[in-house]
Amino acid sequence: MPSARTRFALLAREMRRTFTLALPLIFGHVATGMIGFVDSVLAGHHHPNTLAAVAVGAAIWSVVAIVLVGVLLAVPPSVSHLAGAGRRAEIPSLFRQTLWLAAALAALLVGFLQLATGLLEPMGIAEEIRPAAADFIHGVRWGVPALAFYLCMRYLSEGLHWTLPTMVLGVSGLAILAPLGYVLMFGRFGLPELGAGGVGYATSIMLWCQALAFAAHLATSRRFADLALFGRWEWPRRETIRGLLALGVPIGVTVAMEGGLFIATALLIGRMGEVPAAAHQIAINVASITFMGALALAEATTVRVGHAAGAGDRHGLRRAILAGYVIVIGVQLVTASAIALGNDLIASIYTRDAAVLSLAATLLLYAAAFQVSDGIQVVSSASLRGLKDTRVPMLLAAFAYWCVGMPLAAGLGLGLGWGAPGMWVGLVAGLTFAALLLGLRLRHSLRQRPPEPRARTAAPVPSGT
Repeated sequence: MPSARTRFALLAREMRRTFTLALPLIFGHVATGMIGFVDSVLAGHHHPNTLAAVAVGAAIWSVVAIVLVGVLLAVPPSVSHLAGAGRRAEIPSLFRQTLWLAAALAALLVGFLQLATGLLEPMGIAEEIRPAAADFIHGVRWGVPALAFYLCMRYLSEGLHWTLPTMVLGVSGLAILAPLGYVLMFGRFGLPELGAGGVGYATSIMLWCQALAFAAHLATSRRFADLALFGRWEWPRRETIRGLLALGVPIGVTVAMEGGLFIATALLIGRMGEVPAAAHQIAINVASITFMGALALAEATTVRVGHAAGAGDRHGLRRAILAGYVIVIGVQLVTASAIALGNDLIASIYTRDAAVLSLAATLLLYAAAFQVSDGIQVVSSASLRGLKDTRVPMLLAAFAYWCVGMPLAAGLGLGLGWGAPGMWVGLVAGLTFAALLLGLRLRHSLRQRPPEPRARTAAPVPSGT
């Protein structure tokens, strides 16, 4: 039995490994989250109606992102499995089949966005918001194929433990989006003022720049030269695509459980008018940015948990989970304090409208309230994935978000007339309930886990850079 000092030293070493593994992912996720920040700040300084329209349009656009990310998350484990099994020569074929799957998904999702513009009225979106929201959707839909192909290339690269392009292209994308969005939204340099549509078109252009740059990197980098990823043509193969879907769809459903709660909340708040919708967009954008760090740390925890489980190292398994909890809870406590103490200042970055600013500052207090529970639920879920325990957690998440969070949000926000704050009470409750249920499930899984023989060799986990 190791001494307390030894156990602490081992935990500290595990925390360093987890953080080192997560660091590239943090930069990548934060860069992605900042896209919404740039869109929201530009829209907020254009007009409150524009910010409200971007809030509604972004909620519908996020459906597209959730579907693409969820299904295509089948790529990294598939690529890693082939590479680890010494079957690197099969990766190019898998990649080309992934492109076919991405193309099919993109076609369906472009059609979905086209239909969505006609559903804004039946969904009850406020009349003054609908035209600008439709403009945003029309602009951003051109970026769907680019996002699909970009994700294929990103996940291929990450599956081969090369994450630098994700960080570089994420930051570069922001450098494109900010000035281009400003020019198109406000109509500078002789261009027409497009409002919400301008930031939609700017987002599409940014996505195409990222996709083309990633393709150029894969085609010219010596790291991928032996793969010749674009060196030949392949027709779609049903078996391979079916296998990708079999792995990716359950992941997508799980991702959609939580994402769907936030999307539905945004759409319901959109029925309340431009001020609540604009304030909600500010608060949810801040919460999304702070979540990116927790998400990256959770993904690193999955890798460390899976590595320890595969090695049959029960003590290492528990250390990996504990390290994930300690780091994420510490980070989330800091972000919760920063949001709670600086809520007025943060809201003022987005808008000068007094009504929107006041409500957004209030909603940011609710965002601060769920920071820790959000961190706990994402680490619990990630640890369970590392243990290959996914079906029951999916059901628990569905219950927490859709049987607790959404009914409470709708009941308070719409039924009792609490408005946007009532909707946010539902978000806090759903995330807190998910943290509790998933934490209990993780405890149960650890207790029920049978002893495993220690692996003869435990391969080191690449750092991701």
